[in-house]
Amino acid sequence: MYTDIPAPQNRLSKDSIKVWLIRETAENMVGFIILGVLFYLDYYLSWREWIGWIFIGLTVLAIIGTIWSFFKAFLLYKHWRYGISEEFLQLKSGALKEKHELVPMTKIQSVSTNQGPLLRRYNLYAITVNTMGSEHVIPALPKPIAMELRGQIARYAKVKEADE
Repeated sequence: MYTDIPAPQNRLSKDSIKVWLIRETAENMVGFIILGVLFYLDYYLSWREWIGWIFIGLTVLAIIGTIWSFFKAFLLYKHWRYGISEEFLQLKSGALKEKHELVPMTKIQSVSTNQGPLLRRYNLYAITVNTMGSEHVIPALPKPIAMELRGQIARYAKVKEADE
């Protein structure tokens, strides 16, 4: 039925890679600090020997996860696409497991822009589109594109602006 719809072509901002790398690095640092505290407590409190082996296993997994997180940021950027038409919002992502979503404009109830501290540093915005049963996010767009896209989605979906 929808085989004639072209695949989405619009990409996220290249700065999204930096945002994801910073976020992953911060999360990994917190994880390693927690592991360090656990190793210290294991040494100081002389817990059972097998607990130390569990911590070593967790450390190995954390190192592998840290290495993977650097590749993941580049893969996310390379494979994330979005597209918009009067009928659908299209979202496509995933390198290993591809996900392609078609969100009908008639089902969209609200659209908003969000900007956390990392996105603000690079002047990027995330667009959140809500339907009755789900939420869809376009994670990192430059401000002019995000504002234009938010307005375009609101027009196509006939979303009314809330009174303040």
